[in-house]
Amino acid sequence: MAGRDPASVTLVAVSKTFGAEEIEPVLDAGHLVFGENRVQEAKAKWPPLRALYPGLELHLIGPLQSNKAREAVALFDAIHTIDRPKIAGAIAEEMAKQGRGLKLFVEINTGGESQKAGVVPEEADQFLAQCRSEFGLTIAGLMSIPPADEAPAPHFALLHKIAKRNGLANLSMGMSADFASAISFGATHVRIGTAIFGERE
Repeated sequence: MAGRDPASVTLVAVSKTFGAEEIEPVLDAGHLVFGENRVQEAKAKWPPLRALYPGLELHLIGPLQSNKAREAVALFDAIHTIDRPKIAGAIAEEMAKQGRGLKLFVEINTGGESQKAGVVPEEADQFLAQCRSEFGLTIAGLMSIPPADEAPAPHFALLHKIAKRNGLANLSMGMSADFASAISFGATHVRIGTAIFGERE
């Protein structure tokens, strides 16, 4: 797709709200990368599955509160939603304490939506510099969720541009409805739920 090597795009199967019985067939089919929105929900269902499926990779794709940083660092392999200094500091502290290195993404609010999490684009460079210098974090890439009522392509293009000028190789963007467009703009991680598990309740 989009002239890209399929191996250059990681499919994150978004399993939030689905139970182990719905996830196991996907695991049995050989897929090992999953995304969850909430620390508590993930904590309840993934440890037993991890024991059964070695190589499983868990991505936090929902907002993170700083008081959940310890649990998040212990449970997840990647966090896509770093969006403020307090979270960056809490994650840095926990990774050092636990001796864990997670793949970290900064969330960019490309549409500047007041109700949505994420760093606004004009503050992205400064926040990335702060993550690196003040907190000593290695940031792997950027994540975004375009506004629901706008064409996603300009938002994907903007995320790609911010990543490029900051030397970041990974872009977490694109969901069930728009992943093809995201891949054409360089997505390395697409977050697909509905197309794999069906509609949520």
